[in-house]
Amino acid sequence: MKTSPFLIEPTPLQRVMFTVAVALLPGIVLHVGVYGIGLLLQLLLATATALLTEAICLKLRGRALQPALTDGSAVVTAWLLALCMPPLAAWWLVVLGTVVAIGLAKHAFGGLGQNTFNPGMVGFAVLIVSFPAQMARWGAPLVLPALDLSALDQIRLILAGALPPGVGFDAIASATPLDAVRTALRQGQMVPAILQSPQFGDIGGKGSEWIAAGWLAGGLLLWRQKLIPWQLPVGYLGAVVACSGLAHLLDAQQYASPLFQLSTGAVMLAAFFIVTDPVTAPTTPRGRLLFAALAGLLTWLIRSFGNYPDGVAFAVLIMNIAAPFIDQYTQPAVFGRKGAR
Repeated sequence: MKTSPFLIEPTPLQRVMFTVAVALLPGIVLHVGVYGIGLLLQLLLATATALLTEAICLKLRGRALQPALTDGSAVVTAWLLALCMPPLAAWWLVVLGTVVAIGLAKHAFGGLGQNTFNPGMVGFAVLIVSFPAQMARWGAPLVLPALDLSALDQIRLILAGALPPGVGFDAIASATPLDAVRTALRQGQMVPAILQSPQFGDIGGKGSEWIAAGWLAGGLLLWRQKLIPWQLPVGYLGAVVACSGLAHLLDAQQYASPLFQLSTGAVMLAAFFIVTDPVTAPTTPRGRLLFAALAGLLTWLIRSFGNYPDGVAFAVLIMNIAAPFIDQYTQPAVFGRKGAR
């Protein structure tokens, strides 16, 4: 139609979820290139568990199976959880986290569109609080000189906890870049010296900076397709940059630069794929900016002063609680009236 009125049809949920899955592929490919094929098995386990849990919950609730199992929402939740997990984590960890995400965080609240908290982040938070040692078992990036596990070795490690004869997990283990920085700072080292370690690249953790670039590319695709509002990633990344930039300016010996914060850990993944969850984020433009900025602030605070190296999950869940309150007090002005509402 070339003249008004113009009617905008809502984008089908199945198409939205398919596009999100496609947008995740660049980061997934780079993640596999950096850490190995173990991530693909984690994605497969999470996907199968999510669909099975979804089917069981729908059956118990007396709901039709086919629409929910084919809309892609459970698969996207499973992928986001798996992408936050150590690639070589035991199989039961990702299975348990996915059951919690789908069964507790999603269906216990009424199903798709009714959940208060981001399901994937609920699953991750339960795992990292309950099993901190197992969730810290990251293998070394393949770009570092370490024992090279074959694809079959990685599968055996995930499914059976078995390593090649005479090899312990310490031989292939490596702290995440964020955890390495936090530990070294507590030992009295300074950031510039810490970042000289072979574990770090030009701006962040070696390899993780490429993964962050993959999330950025996928996120820009979602924004270009108008599937995410600009306020959420801009507010989140802006807050992380502002906080880390000010701290780095005041004391570069103790606080890493904004580029390090953006290119390490789950910040880019959170900015475009987690904070932007339409169900658990505010709906008003000002509310989205405030929500995302506060989530970014909390992420940086937890990273810098908390007991966990990456604060994305906890920051998002805390702000999920505040989302209805933010929506209520950031309503735009009603057309034809002065002031809000």
